[in-house]
Amino acid sequence: MKKESPEIIASNRKARHNYTIVDVIEAGIVLHGSEVKSLREGQVQIAEAYAHVVRGEMWLEGVHVAVYRFSHGVGSHEPMRSRKLLLHREQIRKLQERMAKERLTLVPLSMLLKDGRIKVELALAKGRQKEDRRQAIAEKESKLEMRREAGRQRKGTAPQSGNRSGSRSRQRDSDD
Repeated sequence: MKKESPEIIASNRKARHNYTIVDVIEAGIVLHGSEVKSLREGQVQIAEAYAHVVRGEMWLEGVHVAVYRFSHGVGSHEPMRSRKLLLHREQIRKLQERMAKERLTLVPLSMLLKDGRIKVELALAKGRQKEDRRQAIAEKESKLEMRREAGRQRKGTAPQSGNRSGSRSRQRDSDD
């Protein structure tokens, strides 16, 4: 039987911008039935979420899972409740030590549907200052430009100087 690749339900793009990712771990999550149905429909927001340890257990706070439209009364759930994360005690202890020692935080990067179960991809991350974010953006843009240039050299085309669309229109005018 072939394993399916995990389906991303929600992603926290803001986390990669606001934090420097040190390590990534995957954890299970305790959910109610209506929450699972709502998650499968993609009705979740994890932008403001974070994880922390309380009495030896890992909890996820700030996740908004919309109420499932067909659940009423007893079958319904509270959208902003705390949700327990499923990790081994030893993993929790190591994460807690690292968070305290290196002044790191745990932020969710994404929620996945993997083998019929909902998983949370957590990042052990260090917060970035505004200057650090600008520097990270500049580095990312320079790497992208270097990859583009390498691709151009492989294809054998040289980059044109100036605005590309303007140079093409000037070439068309001279051909007439």
